[in-house]
Amino acid sequence: MPLTPTEAVVGPARAANTGVGAFNVVQIEHAEAIVAGAERAGLPVILQISENTARYHGALAPLALATLEIARAATVPVAVHLDHAESAQLVQEAVDLGFTSVMFDASKLPYQANLAATRMITDHCHRADVWVEAELGEVGGKDGAHAPHVRTDPAEARAFAAATAVDALAVAVGSSHAMIIRDAVLDLDLIARLKDSLDIPLVLHGSSGVDDSDLAKAVAAGMTKVNISTHLNQLFTRTIRERLQAAPAVADPRKYLGPAREAVAEEVSRLLRVLAGH
Repeated sequence: MPLTPTEAVVGPARAANTGVGAFNVVQIEHAEAIVAGAERAGLPVILQISENTARYHGALAPLALATLEIARAATVPVAVHLDHAESAQLVQEAVDLGFTSVMFDASKLPYQANLAATRMITDHCHRADVWVEAELGEVGGKDGAHAPHVRTDPAEARAFAAATAVDALAVAVGSSHAMIIRDAVLDLDLIARLKDSLDIPLVLHGSSGVDDSDLAKAVAAGMTKVNISTHLNQLFTRTIRERLQAAPAVADPRKYLGPAREAVAEEVSRLLRVLAGH
């Protein structure tokens, strides 16, 4: 089916008070696995490529073009999103390639500088009908920037969203990026207050550190787009490690990447059902 606009995935979920999964693509197997999982669940999904991943591959285009083609071949709605972009040039490249949304991350800047930079990106992307997500203040944990106790102020979030005209806002409510244990404690009351304060979807970053029960509670309280990366990477790597330990002489990477891809597909399918309340 045609590539699906991110708004067409997130908007209906927000209206129904359900969640949608946004999973990071590090290599082509991730894109294949995420789409396969979404098709098994019969639910829409968002594929994300981060600036860090583009840097790892040396360029955005090769992985992006493959990911876009995998998305277009899916039997369920799939959107493709640029995650945590700090470079305006990379945002422009993603727009030119056909990404349906971008997350522009100027959160390391002082408030007014973040606001100005984000508004410039939003104006440009909206002219191309590309949906924009932003982050107000750094979500805890990424490069040690903040502790998990950091919280987004609802009044500041409302003012920022109005000034920047962003389409979604990632907020700090107790999760942290790159968590390897699912023991984050979310501020569900704050999520509800943020939902009441804003008329745009809320985004939960650092969701790898949130267990199934709290993911469901976060969605019920008002979260819509739920980003998950590290959790799937742990599963992918663990499966590869197990396969190589069981057959140390194996040389064909398909023998261990294939099972890792399958494990991720099953987990994506399961997580999408959790987020959708199924």
